[in-house]
Amino acid sequence: MKRIKLTVAYDGTHYNGWQVQPNGITIEGMLNKAIAELTNETVAVIGASRTDSGVHALGNVAVFDTNTRIPPEKLCYALNQRLPADIVVQHSCEVPLHFHPRRCESRKTYVYKILNRAFPLPLSRHDCYFTYRKLDVEKMRQAAAYLVGTHDFKSFCSVHSQVETTVRTIYHLAVEKEQDVITIEVTGSGFLYNMVRILAGTLLQVGMGERSPQQMQEILNAKDRSAAGATAPAHGLTMIGITFNILENI
Repeated sequence: MKRIKLTVAYDGTHYNGWQVQPNGITIEGMLNKAIAELTNETVAVIGASRTDSGVHALGNVAVFDTNTRIPPEKLCYALNQRLPADIVVQHSCEVPLHFHPRRCESRKTYVYKILNRAFPLPLSRHDCYFTYRKLDVEKMRQAAAYLVGTHDFKSFCSVHSQVETTVRTIYHLAVEKEQDVITIEVTGSGFLYNMVRILAGTLLQVGMGERSPQQMQEILNAKDRSAAGATAPAHGLTMIGITFNILENI
């Protein structure tokens, strides 16, 4: 028995998120099906991030256990022949049997993209949130600075989340603009349910002039979901990748 780590990219537009559900097609379900067809084994992949419906990924991570004789580095090629075009395994390798992608120290990076112009662009409709309202990027940057570090992010957590603690660490949070696209990039030790989308929705309000940058500190202090902005739509969010400290040499 060996454990295989997959790095998976996908367009989440037509999926009900990552996690298998009784009704609806999911990324996890499609991976399980492709692996079972390839190996003739019943498997259940374990994903590092259970992205929501409509959210995309360039580098989500999943593991599964198998007795297949196919070389680990070749599994990505074989699986891609059985997966739809909007799910692609970018890399596959063997990892220690004790490695669990949700139980070890890691850093996750997400980006939220905003198309800010007079009219939408058809080719951006799946991975950018569109707004015609002019956004003040400098004020968004000032607001983002309040969130870097270790804080209680209860105000930026869905009320449906059930976690032991809402304290998280954000290592990096940048707001950049290139032509008509504003990108919010955030790297953290982990994220609460809908945390990045709520963060993006609140920064959007700052950019529109509905809140001041200084109000970010008040929102953090409130520890109340109603203090923060709306949850930004899922399609603007993409998981960029995950780094695991224990796998730096693999």
